[in-house]
Amino acid sequence: MKHPSEEPRLPAPRGPLSAAVEDHLRGTGPLPPDEEIAAAPVYGDDLQLALYLCYELHYRGFAGVAPELEWDPELLRVRGALERRFLAALRADARRHDRLDDALAGILVEPVDGTGVSHFLRDKGELWHLREYAAQRSLYHLKEADPHAWVLPRLWGRAKAGMAAVEFDEYGGGRAERVHARLFAGLMTDLGLDTAYGRYLDAAHAELLVTVNLMSLFGLHRSLRGALVGHFATVEITSSPGSRRLAEAMRRTGAGPAAVHFYDEHVEADAVHEQVVRQDVIGGLLEVEPHLEADIAFGVDATVFVEDRLGDRLLADWTAGRSSLRTPLTQEFTHTS
Repeated sequence: MKHPSEEPRLPAPRGPLSAAVEDHLRGTGPLPPDEEIAAAPVYGDDLQLALYLCYELHYRGFAGVAPELEWDPELLRVRGALERRFLAALRADARRHDRLDDALAGILVEPVDGTGVSHFLRDKGELWHLREYAAQRSLYHLKEADPHAWVLPRLWGRAKAGMAAVEFDEYGGGRAERVHARLFAGLMTDLGLDTAYGRYLDAAHAELLVTVNLMSLFGLHRSLRGALVGHFATVEITSSPGSRRLAEAMRRTGAGPAAVHFYDEHVEADAVHEQVVRQDVIGGLLEVEPHLEADIAFGVDATVFVEDRLGDRLLADWTAGRSSLRTPLTQEFTHTS
């Protein structure tokens, strides 16, 4: 894995919004006006990249961009306008349940005839599919657990203790070599991918940016702490069976021991995490803030919605025999296990 202090470079802009945000970060131009933000497709490449750029200042930042811009008032104003459009669209398009039990019912039972991305990769995936999947998911997995850590100061009692316990595991239980982001970097190395943080931002489509922006949106706002817990619960509940299929895909294709280990680790760990999240994090939060039930349900629904959009995009591309990336990976890599 590349040294963690290395900041990623700014990506190529994808339209006037992201171009204006990048110009502002470089100190060379004005931010986009409100009418431009209002006119951009909410799930499109330009708006989602502009929002990603704003959020990334709260993580690692970008090479050549002043750290002080994290709290630049004008940039925060633009970020707020982008967020309001994103959140309004999610509430309109993703919200399906007000009762948490109803929202969870759809993800607690595995369908017998599942047809999602992990099923495709297990049954039909080739190394090039796995490499593309890992390249895109690196935008999440190389910051795994970080967006969820923001909710800790906003919880207390049993919910805080349960969340901290799961996060401790995500960060390797105190052992640097077991931090999940580092394990994913090992997976990337096995697949011949560059492990630099943010390396594949230019290659990822808007559908992937939406999934990462969702976590940042929920994590950065105290008012959305219930939705963040719902997102976290969805990830942990669905991770174990999905990771089992992905581990099988890695074994079948000979992807390498580190690639297999990453998903094997999640099969066991996330089966335990699911119980802690449901009983202690959700249960503890609702004990003291029962009015957040609908927000937690919204977090579940929104996570399912954006992941389904990403899955549909990946499967549409792969079943048509084309790359799922904006910039396809080089094809000369051949793994020798």
